[in-house]
Amino acid sequence: MTCHLGAGASLAAVSGGRSVETTMGFTPLEGLVMATRSGSVDPGLVLWVQTEGGLSAQEVSDGLEHDGGLVGLAGSADMRGVLARAASGDVDAVLALDVYIHRVRAGIAAMVAAMGGVDAVAFTGGVGEGAPEVRRRSVDGLGFLGVALDLDRNASADGDAVVGIGGGRVGVVVVTAREDIEIARQVRACLEDRA
Repeated sequence: MTCHLGAGASLAAVSGGRSVETTMGFTPLEGLVMATRSGSVDPGLVLWVQTEGGLSAQEVSDGLEHDGGLVGLAGSADMRGVLARAASGDVDAVLALDVYIHRVRAGIAAMVAAMGGVDAVAFTGGVGEGAPEVRRRSVDGLGFLGVALDLDRNASADGDAVVGIGGGRVGVVVVTAREDIEIARQVRACLEDRA
């Protein structure tokens, strides 16, 4: 399964090379808490802030897309800053990090359930690649699924790295995002189809 954690964030259950479940919905707004996006919210909240708060549809949209997530919870979209502030005890940053991690951990468990098990968990994206604490906290409590980190490997990971416990039931890796390569592949395939 993949944990793409960056400014945008999503999880995907991948079986046989195909996504069988994802945290994204009709739009990428659904799912995990992100830098500026709220992630999944109760639809009743949207109705409530419109009827009780007098917000227009555009104001609700702007709030969910641009003023939600880490920005809404901690006042910053930068996970590095949120982590630093949380470490110093800033209550807003602690809350933001706790909500973020809770959603990631719950999502990982849901993805594993969708596949009926898991062989590997791959972290990627700016946060997934660069925040060892987020990786550690995201898998804390998932030992019952066979997911466990080698804390030293996790802390020192740089680029592509195996961060799971050696010989563990489930591999845990960090994979450098290579979105540019995938975009190039798809453009090439499209151009070849037109030729």
